[in-house]
Amino acid sequence: MRDTVRFTLNGMAVEVVRPDPQLTVLDWLRDHRRLTGTKEGCAEGDCGACTIAIRDPGGGVRAINSCIQFLPMVDGCALVTVEGLGGADPVQTAMVAEHGSQCGFCTPGIVMALHAHHARGGSTDATGISDALAGNLCRCTGYGPIIRAGQKACATPVPKIAAAGVDADPLGYDYTPADGRAARFFAPVTLDELARLCAKYPDAVILAGATDVGLWVTKQGRRIETFISVMRVAELQWISATGTGLELGAAVRYADAHEALARLHPSFNGYIRRLGAVQVRDGGTVVGNIANGSPIGDMPPALIALGATIRLRKGKAERTLPLEKFFIDYGKQDRAADEIITHVSIPAPPRGALFAAEKISKRFEQDISAVSAGFLVRAERGIVVEARVAYGGMAGVPKRTAAAEAALTGKPWTEASVRGAMIALASDFKPLSDWRASGAYRLESAQNLLLRFFLENSGGAFATRVLDLASVAHG
Repeated sequence: MRDTVRFTLNGMAVEVVRPDPQLTVLDWLRDHRRLTGTKEGCAEGDCGACTIAIRDPGGGVRAINSCIQFLPMVDGCALVTVEGLGGADPVQTAMVAEHGSQCGFCTPGIVMALHAHHARGGSTDATGISDALAGNLCRCTGYGPIIRAGQKACATPVPKIAAAGVDADPLGYDYTPADGRAARFFAPVTLDELARLCAKYPDAVILAGATDVGLWVTKQGRRIETFISVMRVAELQWISATGTGLELGAAVRYADAHEALARLHPSFNGYIRRLGAVQVRDGGTVVGNIANGSPIGDMPPALIALGATIRLRKGKAERTLPLEKFFIDYGKQDRAADEIITHVSIPAPPRGALFAAEKISKRFEQDISAVSAGFLVRAERGIVVEARVAYGGMAGVPKRTAAAEAALTGKPWTEASVRGAMIALASDFKPLSDWRASGAYRLESAQNLLLRFFLENSGGAFATRVLDLASVAHG
């Protein structure tokens, strides 16, 4: 394994020998290269001031939060910072012309988010520009001039970000900082090598997009001894539409899975728009969201409602597990220390079944769920023959609702039956209160989400009115 991280920065080749695995791209840019245009605002991937553009070895252009990306993660990539635009970029020109900047602190991140959107041929309509900017906060002004600048810039020819060369051999090295606390980073390129490393270092942190792990370092101050990245393993970078649904490898990012999930069911289209923002979806993976076991992870409730399964590998041995069985208790999953998830299989909703994915949060996008939900109901001749209702944020794990499902199954698909299930939900969950929401709010929200699911799928004038209001609220 080589010990040198190689990439290009603003068109110039860079080699860094055995960097600290926990050194963020942001800190390296500012402290080691004195490229201070990229700012630190939150150090948790929430404000977008640190956004840079990146071209992956595979050619895809992404916007990333450099504050939570570790330097070895950009091996083989091409990085572009605001300094690399040279002042004549269409986005910079349009931002000046439209008066899109005030204090300027957040402006470099906004410029780079729009540059990445432009470089991948993003849409010029206001909704598309707003989506591209959802991960960038500006406290000085409204977004009107910025959106106009984005529309003007994205109407010009698409800029090119030249790809960097990537070594075929894996990356792996030991690092000893001044305090003597050793650290390691590995980026294998085959599944067999990944499994071997996991067996050798069973306590390693398995790293995908770092949208969660990055905060362990920047916010919690944790010192991680061993990282093993899955993101260069080609056998984990695949999307397959099967005859019965969809399969996603463990290294597939949300941005790449979005279209395929929306084809599986339209409800996923708007739902994934609300999952973080572009920078989060450009970094985070669907399987990573599952593997970290968070009770407020956005995807597990919807996938549980669909009956998703995961494939796990330990050495050469493999097993398949229903996703709902993976979550045991808060912070505890059915996964051995040296076991990895290789992919998730997501069934399509059965013919004639009703399905929806829902989320309650304080902001439309770029916010963690207070409550998330997945609903699947199948009725025959007006009688419910199958009900799968799962929630996140209501317990220590994403969880199905045994009592509510029992209250629906075998009953007519009517409001009276649904209201009975809403009452039953109170015996399924006793949610906790925290800064995101009180337990009472969570329970009432969960009940009302089930009612809304019924109203949106029961026909009639009132249901049509609910759908009209929802479309207005969701832009």
